[in-house]
Amino acid sequence: MRLRRIITVKVCMKLVIGNKNYSSWSMRPWVLMRELGLVFEEVNLRFDSFDADSQFKQSLDQLGVAGKVPVLIDSNVIIAGKPLAVWDTLAITERLAECFPDRGIWPRDESQRAIARSIVAEIHSGFNALRSLCPMNIEADLQDVGVDLYAKHAGLRDDLARIESIWAQNLANSKGPMLFGAFSAVDAYFAPTIMRIQSYGLPINATSRAYANRILALKSVQQWMADAIGEDDFLSFEEPYRSRDT
Repeated sequence: MRLRRIITVKVCMKLVIGNKNYSSWSMRPWVLMRELGLVFEEVNLRFDSFDADSQFKQSLDQLGVAGKVPVLIDSNVIIAGKPLAVWDTLAITERLAECFPDRGIWPRDESQRAIARSIVAEIHSGFNALRSLCPMNIEADLQDVGVDLYAKHAGLRDDLARIESIWAQNLANSKGPMLFGAFSAVDAYFAPTIMRIQSYGLPINATSRAYANRILALKSVQQWMADAIGEDDFLSFEEPYRSRDT
């Protein structure tokens, strides 16, 4: 009789995230790690409030990091008796690239890698109108709100135009379905942007829509969306356009 070999994988990394329906920052490294097959344990700190005495803030204080998610806990490195904690999505992405240099987190070509890092930095610090006016809310249908916001706010229209320009330029040069050929950090960073475009029904052209649909079809993104809907939470401080009864 042939015996089956059982392989145990030691999980050395944890990713601390917030509510999947609302936390766009958490979505980026989660989708990146899951889509590239990086093994990690998910630690979900559901939002109760962002006050200093909230359970959410107290849990993060115990990690000794800024009171925000996501946080990457890397047990491969121990400092003062505790595993390394890395916060902020950019720092997490770079830590993952150091640990897994062959997994395609960044494009292999040096010049393409520099452009990809520039785009990720722009996403990280820019598109303020889109972020402030259209907070991520995956399970909500806010298309009527989106029509009104798009008509009233030039900053939102400018952000969308810039996003579509980035997509068009890089898709034209890409040899694959994603912005730099194969899936990379850039595509993961744009995933929450696409969640916003979808929830608020923001207008984009056919080329942009095709790219957005490819992101939406990724297994990692599909899983995140299913989990977000499954949370069934309503947090009034994350809901500028709805009440609990609507």
